[in-house]
Amino acid sequence: MNRLLFQKEDCVTARIPPVLRPEHPSARSLAGLVEEFGLESVGSLDGVEISGVTLSTEDLHPGDLYVGIKGAHSHGARYAVQARDGGAVALLTDPEGAELAKDAGLPIILVSSPREALGDISAWVYRSADHPPLLFGTTGTNGKTSTSYLLEGILKQLGLVTGLSSTSERHIGDLTVVSRLTTPEASEMHALLARMRENNVRAVAVEVSAQALTRNRVDGIMFDVVSFTNLSHDHLDDYVDMEEYFQAKLALFDPDRAKRGVVSLDTSWGQRVVEESRIPVTTISATPGVPAEWTVDIVEEQAAYTEFKLTGPENRSLTTRVPVIGWHMAANAALAIVMLVEAGFELEAIGHALDVDGGIVAYLPGRTERISGDRGPSVYVDFGHSADAFLNTLAAVRKFTAGRTIMVFGADGDRDASKRLEMGRVAADGSDILVITDHHPRFEDPAAIRATLLEGAALAEHQPQILEVSPPELAIREAVALAREGDSILWAGPGHQDYRDIRGVRTPYSARDEARAALIEAGWA
Repeated sequence: MNRLLFQKEDCVTARIPPVLRPEHPSARSLAGLVEEFGLESVGSLDGVEISGVTLSTEDLHPGDLYVGIKGAHSHGARYAVQARDGGAVALLTDPEGAELAKDAGLPIILVSSPREALGDISAWVYRSADHPPLLFGTTGTNGKTSTSYLLEGILKQLGLVTGLSSTSERHIGDLTVVSRLTTPEASEMHALLARMRENNVRAVAVEVSAQALTRNRVDGIMFDVVSFTNLSHDHLDDYVDMEEYFQAKLALFDPDRAKRGVVSLDTSWGQRVVEESRIPVTTISATPGVPAEWTVDIVEEQAAYTEFKLTGPENRSLTTRVPVIGWHMAANAALAIVMLVEAGFELEAIGHALDVDGGIVAYLPGRTERISGDRGPSVYVDFGHSADAFLNTLAAVRKFTAGRTIMVFGADGDRDASKRLEMGRVAADGSDILVITDHHPRFEDPAAIRATLLEGAALAEHQPQILEVSPPELAIREAVALAREGDSILWAGPGHQDYRDIRGVRTPYSARDEARAALIEAGWA
């Protein structure tokens, strides 16, 4: 094993994307809010009108209701004076927060749990439940983002103005901004939906994380159709075990949150969703031999697309293409199509729209995204950051690689450390050359993270050439230097992201730009 280390000075530039709000908010009476929800209040409500909701003093607009929530290290109500000076006209908080903010001079609305109240109150303030668009929600460990983008792409091909909320981006028609969280806080989510209504959005695809469900980020939203992709080892820093993680996902399949569901049976957890769902569900599988109401069969695989046939009840079928490699991407696309059928779209109409365009038209940023040219090694950047994601993506890349498969990856700091050994093992098993580097170290020691990944790689049955290279800018250049014509490089982890989190600072960074630069420097145009 070679060890190659390089130190780079951190950049201190923070990169925080904006919160999208309605451009023309309509104020609502604070007294009306108190009456509507039967809330307790302190101070005069006379003449006070609110036009927005926020948890952050950095995102305050004049007329906002500021929400003070108790956090791990501080209570948000401590910043009530700062919120008032920034334009907040009232405070929503718990009794502890009310005591902390009593000298701020703001009328206070009291609730036992501000976070649990946030969704419904935000929906009321922004009127997001008035004439809502079609709402689609996707949950699961892997495939949420891809399914959401593919769903949005098909909706556009059907002629609808669309919206999207994903790990990567927020879309409102043609407007795009980078995301802060996989699923935004409830106040931001309802503001986003209100902005979408202003822009005549008719259908919205939302990526719903487990944390979004347990932290009340999608409260106050009724989805027309939700889906479950799969479940594998991840986020056990937030959940005590896989059972608790599963139960967090299952909460989306509740009549208070959704009307109908589509469940993939490609992992055993899918059958449990079917058995424990409290809403009507239909099933789908891309795994041969697994009985489901909808089945997916791979017809053809090329470097530019994967063609598949989707067959459903009464032997209805559709054959189309998804513009990315891998059976798992075909499964995601098929899941999106069945969600549309469950929402009332005709399968024949979907098939016609896709046929006109030669398949699904969608761009999936950082999802097995090929950024190399016609000469030299193929280079893919991918957001996958779990062992299961590595397994599927490596298999897809290897299928179109005449030479060697080279993998570059690191692991998140201050996140689920229990999955790192398996990530290292799967990465080693599926590659000919493995370059272990850094990703988002956050407040962890990057060398310690790499050491665990190396330990996991040593457990693999197949032992590739393994290098440890830090930082990632040098790692991708080392991988390109080792590559030859016909080889493929998979850089897993950073995907679409335009920063690295180093000791709490979002340092500007692009894996796509670094990979392209490495290719050019190596003489591959």
